Amino acid sequence: MLSQRQLFLKHVAQTSAFPLLLEIERAEGLYLYDHKGKSYIDLIAGIGVSALGHRHPAVLKAVIEQSEKYWHTMVYGEFVLSPQVRLATLLAAHTAPNLDSVYFTNSGTEAVEGAMKLAKRYTGRTEIISAYNAYHGSTQGALSLNSDPYFTQSFRPLLPDIQHITYNDLNDLNTISTKTAAVIIEVIQAEAGIYPSSTAYLQALRKRCTETGTLLIFDEIQTGMGRTGTLWAFQRYKVVPDVLLSAKGLGGGLPIGAFISSKKIMSALTDEPILGHITTFGGHPLSAAAAFATLKTLLETDLINQVAEKSLLFQQKLKHPLIQAVRGSGLMLAVELSDFDMVQKVIARCLENGLLTDWFLFNNKCLRIAPPLTITVAEIERACAILLEAIEKVPIN
Repeated sequence: MLSQRQLFLKHVAQTSAFPLLLEIERAEGLYLYDHKGKSYIDLIAGIGVSALGHRHPAVLKAVIEQSEKYWHTMVYGEFVLSPQVRLATLLAAHTAPNLDSVYFTNSGTEAVEGAMKLAKRYTGRTEIISAYNAYHGSTQGALSLNSDPYFTQSFRPLLPDIQHITYNDLNDLNTISTKTAAVIIEVIQAEAGIYPSSTAYLQALRKRCTETGTLLIFDEIQTGMGRTGTLWAFQRYKVVPDVLLSAKGLGGGLPIGAFISSKKIMSALTDEPILGHITTFGGHPLSAAAAFATLKTLLETDLINQVAEKSLLFQQKLKHPLIQAVRGSGLMLAVELSDFDMVQKVIARCLENGLLTDWFLFNNKCLRIAPPLTITVAEIERACAILLEAIEKVPIN
C-alpha cells in the first residue's frame, strides 16, 4: 500500500520539485503537528493567513454555529445572507468613508481580478500600472501585472496595456496618464523581501492618480488585518485608495478575499453588462462567519497594539554576523542571508528543530517571518533561538 506521502506526490498536482512534504495531522495556536506528533512553530502562518493562529476559539465557534444554520445557498450577491452583511458592515466601519461597498471573493487573486475589471469598467480605459517586483497573484490577469519574465514568459500572451513603474521612485509617476485605468500597488512590497513605501511616495502617487482620473488600488492582501501594527497598512500613511484589496488573514484560516470601494465606483459592475462580475462561492457563509469573528477579535483585543513590540523583539534577538539585514513592518519581516543555498539549508535545519519558515518569491536570499499575531514573547524568544542555531550550524560553501 502506498504511503500518504507517496499518494500526495502521485495524485496532488505539484508546483515545485521540492515541496516541504510535512504531513500535518493537526494544528493549534502557533503550532503545527505532524503524523508522528512532532510540533513545529509556524513562523509564517500559512503565508500570513492565520492571523489569530490555528483554530482560534472565536473563529472555530463562529464556523460551527454557522454550519448549523446554512452553507452555500446561491451565487454571491443574490440573497441577503447575514454572515456577508455583518462582515461587510464591519469592514466598511473600519476602513475609510469612501470604502463602503464590499465585493467578496474566494481569494486574493480573485480580488485583484475583480478590481482590474472594475477599474476598466468605471474609467473606460484599458491601461493598468503595477510596480516592478510586485506580486498580485497567478491567474492570467493578475499574472499580467508581474514584471519578472521568469514567471510570465511560459504563459504569454497575457493582458495587453500593462505598464510597470519602479517602487518608491517619484520620477516614474509621470508614467501615469489619462490613459491609465488604475495603479495597483502594495503599501509594503512583500515578495520582494519586505520593502515599505515612503510616505512621500504614496502621497505623490495619490496626487498623480487624482490628477489623471486614475483609480488607486492598494493591495493589502498580505499587509492587512493588523499585520503591520494597524488594521490596514495604509492607515499609517494617511493616504486613502479608491479600491482596497484584502484576503489571507481576513478569513482567520478559511478562504475569503474582498475588493472594497465606494458605492459609486462599485455600481459600475451592475450594468452594461448586468452581472459585470460573478462568483459562485465568494463570501461563502462559513468563510464570512470566520472572517467576522477574526476581525471582531482583532478590534476588541490588544493584539494589534502588541505588534510593534513583538516586531522589535524579533529584530533585537536576530543578530548574528551571517545575518546581513532584518527588514520589516510589524510582524512581517525578512531576514537577509548570503544566498539561496544558505536560506534553503537554514530552512531545512529549522524544520529538523521544529520551526517552519520560508523564503520570498522575488528575494530568495531572505527568510520570511510572518507568525500569527497571537505569538507570545516567550515563543518569539524560542523561535529566534532556533533560527540563530540554524544559521550558526549550517555549513558555508
